[in-house]
Amino acid sequence: MIKPIFTLVTTVVLLFAGTPELSAQKYPDRPINLVIPMAPGDGIDVSGRIMAEKLSEVLKVAIVPLNKPGATATLGTDMVAKAKKDGYTILLTNNASIINAKVLQPEIVTYDVFNDLTPLGLCTLYPTIIVVRSKDSYKSLTELVEYAKKNPGLVRCGTMGVKSVGDFNLELLQALTGVKLTIVPFKGASPTIPALLGGHVDVVSVTLPVYINQMRGGDVKGIVISKNFPEFPDIPTLKQLGYKQDLFEVWTAFFAPAGVPKEATETLVRAIDNVVRDPVVSSKIAHVGMLQEFEPPEKLSARIREEYRLIEESAKKFGMIK
Repeated sequence: MIKPIFTLVTTVVLLFAGTPELSAQKYPDRPINLVIPMAPGDGIDVSGRIMAEKLSEVLKVAIVPLNKPGATATLGTDMVAKAKKDGYTILLTNNASIINAKVLQPEIVTYDVFNDLTPLGLCTLYPTIIVVRSKDSYKSLTELVEYAKKNPGLVRCGTMGVKSVGDFNLELLQALTGVKLTIVPFKGASPTIPALLGGHVDVVSVTLPVYINQMRGGDVKGIVISKNFPEFPDIPTLKQLGYKQDLFEVWTAFFAPAGVPKEATETLVRAIDNVVRDPVVSSKIAHVGMLQEFEPPEKLSARIREEYRLIEESAKKFGMIK
């Protein structure tokens, strides 16, 4: 009787040992925290929560959005860079926190995007746009440039803040066209709306979501955009107007802490790809002025390196850094 019992025990042990799912839970097996380094209601927060809902369906676990705003989105980004490397804390952030901040405000950046974060995929593009009041005499970028050349410094241009993407785009516009503009930085994007509608500034350079409702209502007109947007097909890009460079754009991407297990990163990348390509998610996000476009980790890494080079080069050229 001893031999059959020994054989049975041995068989059971081998069966359990040969089945990884029985010896360790497959990832993910509990809720995942999604850190969003912006305040509730911000564009990243809106798109992040839309994607989190679908990501939860795909991964079959809860995706819990956590807002951690502050310091040009670097506080939340730093939180994830230093988080436990188990795949249960991930990040949705923009290029400002990992590229622009590092170039323009290195003193507030305590992480290295290439060594402390693992790219999971680019997901959302925020077209940047230059807008004017619809009732103004200049109806196109060409007309604005002609007017600005005849009246140096007279055109007042609002942006969401010093060294913001809006600032970069106006500096780029001056460099490409030879005009002289008066740049007026505000403390955030929302204050530019009453300033433009009230005639306190003539032009605003921001992201499309900020002005999409005013554009739909006909009060404001876009004259140039960083990337063509289906709802406003008549707004051209700079390259379509014959210039050598398009406006700088804003994008968001998912990241995990460096060192997360391969199984977790591969699972997350597949899930994020699925979510970004989902037509229902894309439709919801397009409604608020953003575009869904998946870019895998290796392409995202290449984009970050190239954009870092371009931002640093441009910042020096525009006198933003030495």
